Amino acid sequence: MSNNIVWHQATINKEKRQGKNQHKSVILWFTGLSGSGKSTLANAVDHLLFERHLNSYVLDGDNIRHGLNKGLGFSDEDRKENIRRIGEVAKLFVDAGVITSTAFISPFREDRENVRKMVETGEFVEIYVKCSLEKCEERDPKGLYKKARAGEIPEFTGISSPYEEPVSPELTIETDSISVEEAANHVVKYLEEKGII
Repeated sequence: MSNNIVWHQATINKEKRQGKNQHKSVILWFTGLSGSGKSTLANAVDHLLFERHLNSYVLDGDNIRHGLNKGLGFSDEDRKENIRRIGEVAKLFVDAGVITSTAFISPFREDRENVRKMVETGEFVEIYVKCSLEKCEERDPKGLYKKARAGEIPEFTGISSPYEEPVSPELTIETDSISVEEAANHVVKYLEEKGII
């Protein structure tokens, strides 16, 4: 980083924005295998928050790769850079007073922990969207597992690239045993219990 770059302190800080919004801002980091239901759950939670007139937004893995991260591939290094960039964007959203859901496979523990370190204690909520590989393959909403099994997609998480399960996530949601509605309500209840909303 250049020595000529200096952080400019905003006139309106995070606490003032949270006060205006009447809720705290956090990163809800949905992690899990492809097909586990991360995007579906993140959007269901976002819908419940929107209905309450709370400020929220979803950063989705595929959507981000259409723009901000479209130049990145799926090598370990590109995956790390993908998550680093998302972490920085999510941090800006938290500073803006927004409850920010991120739906990314984010296969490596270290990368998720690095994002946690970007924000203050309590502002990163790791949500393990747990679902068996068998169920994810059965769902296969984008046909990716089929392609991965056929060797058409190299470095596919869960097949030819590892997924490191969270060790101690704030929440574990088993999407192969409860409904989307139940799962979303579970996340919102957590936010209520922690005084975030």
